[in-house]
Amino acid sequence: MDATASVIIPPSLKRGDKIAIAAPARKISAEELKPALDLFGSWGLEVALPDHLFDTCNQFAGYDDTRAAVMQQLLDAPEVKAIVCARGGYGTVRIVDRLDFSGFARNPKWIVGYSDITVLHSHIHRHLNVATLHATMPIDIPAVAATDLCPATESLRRMLWGETVQYRCGGHPLNRIGAATGQLVGGNLSILYSLCGSGSDIDTRGKILFIEDLDEYLYHIDRMMMNLKRSGHLAGLAGLVVGRMSDMHDNAVPFGRTAEQIVSDAVAEYGYPVCFGFPAGHIGTENLALAMGQQVRLEVDGGSELLFLNQSPFGHYAD
Repeated sequence: MDATASVIIPPSLKRGDKIAIAAPARKISAEELKPALDLFGSWGLEVALPDHLFDTCNQFAGYDDTRAAVMQQLLDAPEVKAIVCARGGYGTVRIVDRLDFSGFARNPKWIVGYSDITVLHSHIHRHLNVATLHATMPIDIPAVAATDLCPATESLRRMLWGETVQYRCGGHPLNRIGAATGQLVGGNLSILYSLCGSGSDIDTRGKILFIEDLDEYLYHIDRMMMNLKRSGHLAGLAGLVVGRMSDMHDNAVPFGRTAEQIVSDAVAEYGYPVCFGFPAGHIGTENLALAMGQQVRLEVDGGSELLFLNQSPFGHYAD
């Protein structure tokens, strides 16, 4: 998608709106959903649980054709104002090519999730330029979230409600000073790597790339960053935001670099600002919501600041 194209921002939510829970990847149980249902209810939202939500097929939330059919139903339902993905895991890439986004394009709505849901963020950004929310999912919402606000859930609510969002995080020794403006794209590094060369690959030129990851070997972080570099995904960025690299692993013979150092080495020859340690990714209650596709202002000085420039409902609908 052209970096100069106007982003389509779905309408903000309000009390009384209907949202739906989807499970495009790993299976979910009713018990695991309960804290999220309590939280969304406290926000005044009506929550729809579609048929087959609790299906199981080994690791998956039902067979591929069933998960695709349920997702299609939610994409096409005009009364559903947001689709909140229950969890990640693996499986969204198995159904994305079965989905028809034409109804969604005519009636955009927020799609919420992270990790494996990066498939949807990337695919929608490439083909439709509709903003989506990289944010906490029901599987992560603790039982106390309905009464005690946490950064992950409160930032999600602010994004869905179209409130002004501005984040500032602490400094990091690998930060590269500078400022940039551009569309925010990206998500889970492993998923972005797996999408390279496919119909869901993203164009990163002139944009601010966000990456995070979990439970990876350090050499594989290096492999993925080399892939992004050699495929041209890193050279033309306006800026880079590195979220948390959680629970990394090393081999018996150490790789010799942390995940953050590996990323820093991969972009060392480029001049754009780089922010490390941004509080988003697989970090539980600290996973701040990010509107993928929206224009943001990134400023990296002693700390780092990320300001969303065009909040819903003031986004522009492309012709």
